[in-house]
Amino acid sequence: MKPEDIHVVIAILREEYKGWQTPAVTIVAQCNGSPFKVLISCIISLRTKDEVTAQASARIFALAQTPEAMAGLSADEISQRIYPAGFYRTKAEQIVQLSRKLVEEYRGTVPDDIDELLRFKGVGRKTANLVMTLGFGKPGICVDTHVHRICNRFGYVSTKTPDETEKALRSQLPPEYWIEINDLLVAFGQNHCHPVSPRCSNCKLSGMCSRIGVKVSR
Repeated sequence: MKPEDIHVVIAILREEYKGWQTPAVTIVAQCNGSPFKVLISCIISLRTKDEVTAQASARIFALAQTPEAMAGLSADEISQRIYPAGFYRTKAEQIVQLSRKLVEEYRGTVPDDIDELLRFKGVGRKTANLVMTLGFGKPGICVDTHVHRICNRFGYVSTKTPDETEKALRSQLPPEYWIEINDLLVAFGQNHCHPVSPRCSNCKLSGMCSRIGVKVSR
């Protein structure tokens, strides 16, 4: 894939996105989601299927929608609400600690700074960037497994880890695409460009994709 192809790729993905299922955390953000709700949904979503994340987020937010309310719950109460999300007990503990830290040290306000967000247990660069982009609408590049895999499959970057991919994208991806790249590629990865046996035969990006690492496709 040539670097200049990214403009055509984004245009095609934007059109295709209309027919795909919207990622769960994006739905939370679109439904009057506060940065806090985006943060909690991000934590729930780690190693969890989107449909489970959506349902778990709805259940926990029916019980508590602010750091103050969440901090008043026990880890057991939260774990019961977010089950069967992956590692739900560990996530429940993280959510309690995170909420209490927000109340005690940040006056109940989620910080709009990546370095500050990374101070919270259980918050990595993926989550921090997603809170920045979806929660605050500020520049950031959220790189999860889909973004990392597909950008390398395209041949747009050549990296070993998601953190390396974020660094590479920050240096070459046009800033106007930073916020939406995660949404587009997550939906693309979930619905079409699967990790194993992607749907290359009817992909509108096939003429630009280098198909790096693809051994079997449909």
